[in-house]
Amino acid sequence: MASKLPTGRVRRAAKVGRLAGGQTARGYATKAANLTRSSEGRRAAAQRRQIEAAEQIFEVLGQMKGAAMKVGQVASFVDTGAFPPEFQERIQAKLAELREAAPHVPFERMRRVIEDDLDAPLEESFAEFEEEAVAAASIGQVYRARLHDGRDVAVKVQYPGVAQAVRADLQNLGLIMRVAKRIAPGMDAKAMTREIRERLTDELDYEHEAQQHRAFARTWRGHPFIYVPPVVTELCSEHVLVTEWVDGAGFEAVRAMERATRDRFGEIVFRFFFGSLYRNGHFSGDPHPGNYRLMPDGRVAFIDFGMTKRVSPPDLDAEVRAIRAAMDGDAVALHRRLGAMGFFDPSDELVTPEAVFDHFHDVTAWYIDDREVTITRELVARVLIDFGDPRSRHWRLMRRETMPPQAMLARRMEALTLGVLGQLEATANWHRIAREWLFDDPPSTELGELERPFHARVAA
Repeated sequence: MASKLPTGRVRRAAKVGRLAGGQTARGYATKAANLTRSSEGRRAAAQRRQIEAAEQIFEVLGQMKGAAMKVGQVASFVDTGAFPPEFQERIQAKLAELREAAPHVPFERMRRVIEDDLDAPLEESFAEFEEEAVAAASIGQVYRARLHDGRDVAVKVQYPGVAQAVRADLQNLGLIMRVAKRIAPGMDAKAMTREIRERLTDELDYEHEAQQHRAFARTWRGHPFIYVPPVVTELCSEHVLVTEWVDGAGFEAVRAMERATRDRFGEIVFRFFFGSLYRNGHFSGDPHPGNYRLMPDGRVAFIDFGMTKRVSPPDLDAEVRAIRAAMDGDAVALHRRLGAMGFFDPSDELVTPEAVFDHFHDVTAWYIDDREVTITRELVARVLIDFGDPRSRHWRLMRRETMPPQAMLARRMEALTLGVLGQLEATANWHRIAREWLFDDPPSTELGELERPFHARVAA
């Protein structure tokens, strides 16, 4: 590698320790100053400290090279679009840098990973292999190749040494999360740390990803507009994942298409990510725009399953009951159900049913309310501010709330899916679409009619 991944925990811990220590000192200083500040002054100070913490996290993650890119991506500490306008451009540039930067690894080193894992020369496993990577993943690169039977395939190869580096980062994740808690005070940092560790450990093992990918391919096989390409199982290993190649338009190309196509594409994305959770209890937690393609026949291919989660039937049922309470306008029932799920202490008298309902509604109104909604960037920013930002009118309530670990990845998926719909400026009655999988309502769109026989067949 041109830029070596720092894999030692001690070196990384020193960087993160300095970060956490500085934040703690600033926290005491802020508390002291708040004794003499107005409420508006305290809010402004909290906002400044939030931005300072975000930038310090970016700085440390950036120093950690490729491994920390994955930590930053999964944690999504500050990927909300909810910062003041004067900081938006700079912070988004930092985020892009974290996501897109990847260590340069000569192909010969990546070739050795493939040959060592598959225990065979490259030419024995593949008839053709393009040495120039077609995409960079956060912990690897993707190549195009052809099998001896003529099939074109995508070959995802993990960077040598990156697993060791990620595991070193995971040892220090708790320290980073202490700083992240400054950004989202209601967050259960310990539970979040456990969840991220689980998801990242899964992602380091491409055999595990292949298993999840196969499960999604089976679930969606034969669907009229959702496609999951097959896994080439015999060529998968801990550091190599091979799937059949998919041709199609990428997200930026779709964004440039006419409104009808963008609306249709957005509805399919919504049906796949939300529908996977609420229909199947097994969903992909990474709706990144690079993870799907619009195929020439109009289907949308979904191609990355490194970050997935299964939700237990009782947890899923509890979520659906809470959503129904919100749709029915029943603040007392919603408060009771969210409290039982662990979103707040039900005995906390300051967390009232009315406050909880107002907050829940502001975050979910785009699909809770029965109306047609165009998802704009402004709507996304407003919703994400209410997810966790000092400027939200719900900030005092949010500081008394937390996120149950079993719900973390699902909420992240929903927020990022909303962000994707915002980039598409997609329009639909998301409420009626959601009711199809939440309450088995009849189809509300042409796509719903098209997929109804598929889900009826699966249910039978």
